[in-house]
Amino acid sequence: MSATSIHITALDGIVNVNSLFTLAVFIGLAWNPTDPNNSLVDPIQQPGCTPGPKVAENLITFHVYSFSCFLFSSLVALGLKQVTRLVRGGAYHHHEDRVLWAAFDLAHINRTALRVGYVVSAAGSVCGSVFLMLALVNVVQIKLGMLGCAGGSRHGYGAVVPLFILVPSGLLIYVCTVFYAFTR
Repeated sequence: MSATSIHITALDGIVNVNSLFTLAVFIGLAWNPTDPNNSLVDPIQQPGCTPGPKVAENLITFHVYSFSCFLFSSLVALGLKQVTRLVRGGAYHHHEDRVLWAAFDLAHINRTALRVGYVVSAAGSVCGSVFLMLALVNVVQIKLGMLGCAGGSRHGYGAVVPLFILVPSGLLIYVCTVFYAFTR
């Protein structure tokens, strides 16, 4: 497998993962956080745990920021992919009702530009993941109650603590891998 094919496969991976996250953001935006039936908190038993409108505003804001970052990252990756793979007019064969390209050339590109593009695309993915994580914290607060309320939300902390451990851990591994690829 050539180095150019590896780059194209890596860019495909970035676009595919960002597409899944973008779908998650759209599903999150379709949900109405201000509907009183969405919360599991009883305002009579736990009056200080009911989230205010600011939490719902933050939820929508973080979803939009996340979507913007994932879209930016995907567009940069798709642009790099288009630059990396240039199809020249070459020999082709007719096979039944299809045209099969027998030869196509992969272009020589500036490695520095490719590396910078990878870093920019990775930065967009990392920022999108952070904003999506913050949006999920607001979802937890809307569903299970405010994290700092007097009654305490064991279930809320039980949902948020793994989120704050696993997502940054995965992002750290991702950033280290991108850095490793950037330096090679």
